[in-house]
Amino acid sequence: MFLPLQAYLHLQSNELILIWTLIIIAVAVALATAVLVWVARVLLLRLEILDRPNDRSSHIVPTPRGGGLGLMAVLLPTWLIISISTSGMNQIAVWAIPLVALLLATVSWVDDLRTLGALPRLGVQFVATIAGVLMLPGLVFQGLLPPWLDATLVTIGWIWFVNLFNFMDGIDGISGVEAISIGIGILLVGLVTTGGLTAIHLHGLVIAAAALGFLVWNWPPAKIFLGEIGSVPLGYLLGWLLLALAASGQWEAALILPLYYLADATLTLLQRLRRGEKVWQAHRGHFYQQAVQNGRTHGQVSTAVGLINAVLIVLAVTATTVPTSSVWQYVTLAGAVLLVVLLLVWMKRRTFTANNHG
Repeated sequence: MFLPLQAYLHLQSNELILIWTLIIIAVAVALATAVLVWVARVLLLRLEILDRPNDRSSHIVPTPRGGGLGLMAVLLPTWLIISISTSGMNQIAVWAIPLVALLLATVSWVDDLRTLGALPRLGVQFVATIAGVLMLPGLVFQGLLPPWLDATLVTIGWIWFVNLFNFMDGIDGISGVEAISIGIGILLVGLVTTGGLTAIHLHGLVIAAAALGFLVWNWPPAKIFLGEIGSVPLGYLLGWLLLALAASGQWEAALILPLYYLADATLTLLQRLRRGEKVWQAHRGHFYQQAVQNGRTHGQVSTAVGLINAVLIVLAVTATTVPTSSVWQYVTLAGAVLLVVLLLVWMKRRTFTANNHG
């Protein structure tokens, strides 16, 4: 009787140590990010690097643009430390992924300051995603496609995800909420799977914590915006984690976790193409932007996204625990789609106040 009890207590002790370690990492990263974003805000205000309102803006007060400076200053070194400290990760990817993200952040910062053309940005993103695809732990489409086609589609999809994450950063709080949700979802998937935590899952925790530190200053009314320097590399790193999750066999979770962002940005793009609009130009046609135009506040919209994402996390984790190809796997996917559809419908509906003012 003694040995099994001793083994049980040892197991409980290890789990407790793991939980406290994760909490300490998260708190340290969140606090450091909050401090450095505040420092960045002071400098940006002094240099008058501001996002000034225009007819396509969802804000009315000039606001510092470049909060990604503080976020990336914490996220990238922490990402590298975790990669080095965790066994089983591609040794080239350990250094290459954060360095490529740094390259994207640098180019994006130049874009924040002087507005680069679309071709230079896409060129750098193409190189970045190709490099990342070569370091994925397997085929994303699980061998259903030839390797060359798998890599081609993943590259195109990843570039789209990087840009849609940037496009969706249009109201206070929304990108921070999305990054926190995806990061926590990735961590929880690792905690419930029998394989245990890997660098992928720990990176999810770090992104969530850094996004929380940024959200302290970006929650409505926002005192600073991410800027291209934050949204582009953040989209790249989240894309890497989701694709690595899918390549490791957990494609359901990789699809469910970012489903709202994927749906909003993709449906909006298709609608603009159908109307013959210039899709590369700034606009206010996203569902979340329409929700604000329909009378909802930034806080209400970002909160709604967070609540739906919380349920998506539960569904994503559930999808990784049910037998492959079982009916429950498809139930979780269908449930995720239904939730996102309901959120989009809610965003399209006009509030009573908006109707009165219309």
